[in-house]
Amino acid sequence: MPVIILLSALFFSGCFNSGSSYNKNFRDDNFWPRKTPSVQGQDFISKIRDLDPPQREKEIFEQVVNGNVPSFLKQFEKVHLSAKLNSGKIAKGIIYVTPDYVSVGTDQDYVRVPMTPATAKKIADSLHCLLPTAKIVDGIYRQAETKLSPKPMTPGPEMTSIPYFAEHNRMINAQLKKVNDDGLIAGHKKDIVISSRLREKPGRVAIYGWHRKNGEPIQPLSTVHGSKYVDYSHGVRLIWSYMKVNGQMRKVSDVLADTLYSSLISYEGPIEKAADLLIE
Repeated sequence: MPVIILLSALFFSGCFNSGSSYNKNFRDDNFWPRKTPSVQGQDFISKIRDLDPPQREKEIFEQVVNGNVPSFLKQFEKVHLSAKLNSGKIAKGIIYVTPDYVSVGTDQDYVRVPMTPATAKKIADSLHCLLPTAKIVDGIYRQAETKLSPKPMTPGPEMTSIPYFAEHNRMINAQLKKVNDDGLIAGHKKDIVISSRLREKPGRVAIYGWHRKNGEPIQPLSTVHGSKYVDYSHGVRLIWSYMKVNGQMRKVSDVLADTLYSSLISYEGPIEKAADLLIE
């Protein structure tokens, strides 16, 4: 059964109706099934270490869409958002997000994989998801059960190298060993985000986040880099394509384009055809 049907069935079967006891997250073991033999995270790093960027992106895409990801990524977490409308009323929304950034590997050995926005979009499209906005990223950080400290590495050309990717992943996991890492985790990566700035500056990547413990992001919303730029600090978090708005299920893309309700999930006002902004 297609993913969209499986997860839509979850939404509309009553699991997410007001008053349901199933009110924290959702998971379906048929979502994102593992279609290929497991590849350990460190083995995957070794495999892509010497590949050119286009081939590396292809390998990342194939591993992720074929389900070679840790099982916890298949459990989407609820994030509550609100906004005051022009009428003075308060709108309330709920989005559903992966608990950590897209990773390749098994539960025992996985690596968070930076990638281009084009690859991120292909993955999101394949799984009927979207990427977040800056406002969604802030909401995720505020409600994360586990808030990690950013771990910047020495700047330079090596920032875009696979060894830097692997070392930063190791540093994140070292932090996680010291805390309760159940549920939503945030603070350890910059997000690739959807932004209306990409309409003005096509061919760029929009990044935001990497929050300090005081809640302030190290990285303000930026489109300074070209769309093929990837460094160790970037992460991809998936947002399920449906959300709740005042108790009703709606497509996230429709809410983003809505002149009334876009403020629930956007600092930039309405963003039409948001996913189309993530191009090469």
